[in-house]
Amino acid sequence: MARRGKKRERKIFTNVKITGIADKGKGVGRSEEGEVIFVERVAPGDIVDVQSLRKKKGVAQGYPIAFHHLSEDRVEPTCEHFEQCGGCKWQHLSYEKQLSEKDRVVRDAVRRLAKVEVADFQDILACEETLFYRNKMEFTFCNKRWLTEEEVKSGVSNEENVLGFHRAGAFDKILNVDKCWLQYEPSNAIRNFMRELAEEQELTFYDPKMKTGMMRNVFIRITSLGEILIIMVFRDPAEKKIKKYMDALIEKFPNITSAYTCVNPKVNDYVGDMEMKLFHGAPYIRERLRHVEFKVGPKSFFQTNTKQAENLYDVIVDFAGLDGSQNVYDLYTGVGSIALYLAKSAKQVVGIEELAPAIEDAKENAKMNEIDNCIFYAGDVKDILTDEFAKEHGQPDLVITDPPRAGMHGNVIDMFLKLESPKIVYVSCNPSTQARDLALLSEKYDVSKMRAVDMFPHTHHIESVALLELKKEFKIV
Repeated sequence: MARRGKKRERKIFTNVKITGIADKGKGVGRSEEGEVIFVERVAPGDIVDVQSLRKKKGVAQGYPIAFHHLSEDRVEPTCEHFEQCGGCKWQHLSYEKQLSEKDRVVRDAVRRLAKVEVADFQDILACEETLFYRNKMEFTFCNKRWLTEEEVKSGVSNEENVLGFHRAGAFDKILNVDKCWLQYEPSNAIRNFMRELAEEQELTFYDPKMKTGMMRNVFIRITSLGEILIIMVFRDPAEKKIKKYMDALIEKFPNITSAYTCVNPKVNDYVGDMEMKLFHGAPYIRERLRHVEFKVGPKSFFQTNTKQAENLYDVIVDFAGLDGSQNVYDLYTGVGSIALYLAKSAKQVVGIEELAPAIEDAKENAKMNEIDNCIFYAGDVKDILTDEFAKEHGQPDLVITDPPRAGMHGNVIDMFLKLESPKIVYVSCNPSTQARDLALLSEKYDVSKMRAVDMFPHTHHIESVALLELKKEFKIV
């Protein structure tokens, strides 16, 4: 039998100065030999010794084992679970530093990847509320609690029923959270009661290794109008137990607007393809973005930061510069939130979205708001947006595109170049793929305006909006 090679000794880098933030919110620095290192749980300005873990795409990855100097941009985290949770990765950074780092990421992507000039690069739009800004959260029931390093060393048992968050790298253990600072109340009160109620009724919590246990997940959505939607996910179809549990929940929180149950016996937690049964209340809740009201059901996609979504959409409207005469295409329209938001300023808005249920929501919301100048189509944008489509719906004066993180398909880019719409407003949640697409579109378009928008404080996630205008030599005089 062949002998296994010796386990590679993990290197320790000393006196690494963290100079910025890189991939997925990790700090980036260089070793004394000049090697680039991505480091967890640090802040720009820290000087640390780093224990290497592995290399990813040729870049060393590691975590700090000693701090020689702490960044002046560090602040005391608000949440007691900050060190363990990993959700709000940047709570130890001042909000001003968070904004400057996010702004830099977008600008660097445009400069280094797109290699295009931006005539008016506006300052990042800050989020007014950096705590309790999310309207939707998902929590997981589990019979194993995630333990800190100290608890592991002291021999503490992890056999405990908990309801909280998946800890990164620990799918089979859940971090118990008494108070989360992300979602408006009564989110914490509802979640804590649900955990206590399940134990009181002796319902088993899910075991992700054995695939057993009745209680699996709960989704809580609370709108800015104060309406509450609950989706309770069970593993077992035990109707009497489900009814008893849900009855007690509604009795405790009679202000729950809509409550659904779902039975998911699958290995994975995804429930978008599962049946959801209305247990209590209305089939949907209402949310409002300034002048437009939306029905939000159990499977509806909707912006998770309502107030900042309004500000994001205001940036889009400002960049669009509509006067009521324009024909607008809204690609990757989702539930039509952007389309409906700016419909009053356009002659016609044509939306395309791959998910058919989202398009049904868009049509329903248009009807509810008495908006009759929006048309919606279900299908992949690369398949729907064709010469025939443009011929049927007319040459667009403006195209709004809000693609997923992967950016736009090459066929869509080619169609943009063929359409030669005078303006494109490109909304992105991934500066790298947006920059790639801007470079491809630079054949015919200049980037006249750009602005980053902070939708998710204390995280590395960034939205950015770019206004592209057709170059003079391609404009029809």
